[in-house]
Amino acid sequence: MNSASAEALSVVLLVAVLACAVVRPFGLPEAVVAVPAAGLVVVSGAISPEHAWQEAERLGPVVGFLAAVLVLAHFCDVDGLFRACGAWMARRAGNRPKRLLTSVFVLASGITAVLSLDATVVLLTPVVFATAARSGIRPKPHSYACAHLSNTASLLLPVSNLTNLLAFSASGLSFTRFAALMTLPWLVAIGAEYLVFRRFFAADLAVPAQDGVSGPETEDAPAFPLFALVTVGCTLSGFVVASAVGVDPAWAALAGALVLAGRALLRRRATPMAVLRATAPGFLAFVLALGVVVRAVVDNGLADALGRVLPDGTGLVALLGIAALAAVLANLINNLPAVLVLLPLTATAGPGAVLAVLLGVNIGPNLTYAGSLATLLWRRIVHRYEHEVGIGEFTRLGLISVPAALIPAVVALWGSLLVVGG
Repeated sequence: MNSASAEALSVVLLVAVLACAVVRPFGLPEAVVAVPAAGLVVVSGAISPEHAWQEAERLGPVVGFLAAVLVLAHFCDVDGLFRACGAWMARRAGNRPKRLLTSVFVLASGITAVLSLDATVVLLTPVVFATAARSGIRPKPHSYACAHLSNTASLLLPVSNLTNLLAFSASGLSFTRFAALMTLPWLVAIGAEYLVFRRFFAADLAVPAQDGVSGPETEDAPAFPLFALVTVGCTLSGFVVASAVGVDPAWAALAGALVLAGRALLRRRATPMAVLRATAPGFLAFVLALGVVVRAVVDNGLADALGRVLPDGTGLVALLGIAALAAVLANLINNLPAVLVLLPLTATAGPGAVLAVLLGVNIGPNLTYAGSLATLLWRRIVHRYEHEVGIGEFTRLGLISVPAALIPAVVALWGSLLVVGG
């Protein structure tokens, strides 16, 4: 296949894969189109089998890590962690909308950082709706917070987001160095989001709880599951130790997942099939297949085009340019393909450039629905509660919050690089 035909085919297939992931016709999983598309780019010669295999090998450990983290989050939910979170939010808010928003920001940021953004979208969002309804509070600001923080608050740890896992592999950083460099940008971005939300949703937050709605009941509030919390804490410690001794942190994630899943199996609170479903095998296949399709696009011209506009160096201006380009690309082709495209181009410049890409692809998707799969999933969950999400309102909020969070976060990253060192 000549280069022009290979480029055209690769781009068309990437668009088809992303469109299927966004629309999910007839409720079909994302892998239904992605896997055949990956096979087609190989069979047609748009990408060589060697390059396809290299991409699968590169993504293999990341996908395994993701599967373990998904199992960990699922069985934290089985143990009642998110029900306990809802009870804590209700007690702390006391029917006051602004206090509930603060509670949601605290919980969503912590859960996203430790258990990944999927836990915030899939498990915390329904809890937030239930808590707001029970307290008689308008749910819109709090549900939007789950969507935005599933992206913005995923900056802290390599395990917080699939994009982080990819960047972690490309950066050459240890687990602790990654977290040290990203702590200040994480705090700054979340703080900026909070200020924007307080201003943007001022009218909703000023409305008191509905008359006749009683305060949240706390007598039978579930306690936080100690075993699950200890397991998660040990798993995080395992990440640090494994990284320090040169062992893939995926083994620590696997250990934590096996502990919680094994306990649930022994107590007959889960079946082996439930454990398998918790790994989201269809989504894992989608990630691998998408990686191959994106590699075909990169091999057939996209890398050269981006290389001409990508800023050089790791100074503040260069980092701002890299992050801005990553944010734009995330909204054009989704953040996962964007990070797959940009990491090979920035890895040679050092960890600073890689982490700037990460800021762009994690904060940038708050601008449009298509920016990240997490946002698309959040929208489907919100619709289950018959809550209208207007594209105009979502975009207006994003136009304010994305630059408000992204620019100071990049400045914070630049400062962290100077102090901590890359």
